[in-house]
Amino acid sequence: MQQKKPITYIIGHQKPDTDSVVSAMALEYLYQQANSYGYSEPKAVIADPINEETKYLFSRFDLKAPQLLSALIDSQDQVVLVDHNEASQRSAHFTQEQIVEIVDHHKVNLNLSKPIYLTFKTWGASSSIVYFLMKQADITPPKKLAALMLSAILSDTVGLKSPTTTDKDEKFAKELAKIAQVDDLEAFTLDIFKAKSNVSKLTPTQIVKNDYKLFEFAQPTFIGQIETVEQELLLSTKKQELLAAMTQVKAQEKVEYLFLAITDILKINTKLLILGKPEQEIAQKAFGGTTQESVLDIGSKLSRIHAHGRLSFLYSNTVNLVLQESGERVFSGLC
Repeated sequence: MQQKKPITYIIGHQKPDTDSVVSAMALEYLYQQANSYGYSEPKAVIADPINEETKYLFSRFDLKAPQLLSALIDSQDQVVLVDHNEASQRSAHFTQEQIVEIVDHHKVNLNLSKPIYLTFKTWGASSSIVYFLMKQADITPPKKLAALMLSAILSDTVGLKSPTTTDKDEKFAKELAKIAQVDDLEAFTLDIFKAKSNVSKLTPTQIVKNDYKLFEFAQPTFIGQIETVEQELLLSTKKQELLAAMTQVKAQEKVEYLFLAITDILKINTKLLILGKPEQEIAQKAFGGTTQESVLDIGSKLSRIHAHGRLSFLYSNTVNLVLQESGERVFSGLC
């Protein structure tokens, strides 16, 4: 009997956004085309079902989303992480020892037992990093994949307007648009925004958990984000329901602090929905301003990565929170 070849699973974070899904697919294509990586049977998978924005994009370009990883992988298989690295954001269907490589643009929080390959860039999207690796290997993505990679960059950088956007993201977006034959980048970006901001079918709990990450600071912290073109309407009609859902999610996830950022992607403004006094103290020290009726306006901070990059929560021995300007990323995955 022929022995089964080990599979190299390529996977993004739990509750995947478009960049997490697409960068895994792009890495699969790169590994298939570039023998120098040496990965056997590369296979892009997802940790959880895709969101509405990602569904729209896969439908638009007539492509199938990667398979959901729903069971433990075999012991001889291996894993490449993309668009995340922290243990709290990983799928539970493999062990840490099976991780052989990480490609990411977020804060590093690792404690591994063996050396692995690491590619980290301070760019706005993981898809920008994968496209860079493709260029190094002299590989051009096919038209539909290029369109998805472009979409992922535009989504993660909020149409190249997020403070996390770099000249590399802008350059690569233009190159991918040419490959994908997308002539009107602004109109294409608006289509993505419309798909991203459609929360009409979501329950308050689904809105809170639509796009979130768990962070292992000195106390576990949940940071979620919803991007919309109807920020004021959402706050005026659903605020109390969202606060109730946040209370439930906080208990379910067993976190000490929970924040929900509601970002207006057209007005370039983010407002934090503040659940309680502990969250209020942290947010006001981090961003200034005054919380009014459970809402703190933090201005043009579009991305969790940006806030995470500006501020680092430091916990004293008495578990009081002090905020310190740093080069790290703390309020990350407002992308």
